[in-house]
Amino acid sequence: MPASDKMVFDDLVDVLADGSDANKILQFKLPAASQARLEELLQSNREGKLTDREQAELRTFEQFEHVVRLLKARVAARRAS
Repeated sequence: MPASDKMVFDDLVDVLADGSDANKILQFKLPAASQARLEELLQSNREGKLTDREQAELRTFEQFEHVVRLLKARVAARRAS
């Protein structure tokens, strides 16, 4: 991920970590339908059968997961301090 993207994500994560319910953030999971879709995409990826559109969709899931992990880590660190 380019450094400029990381900075943008960090700014968003800071805003969310400061102004959101920490418990809700730490307990967040993808809704069942989204999780099922992600699993379908991952299976198709393992089989080498993703279309260009599905590859883009999988990248979106990956970026989303990255932001959620950053956010959860930031919230957990602020709770600990």
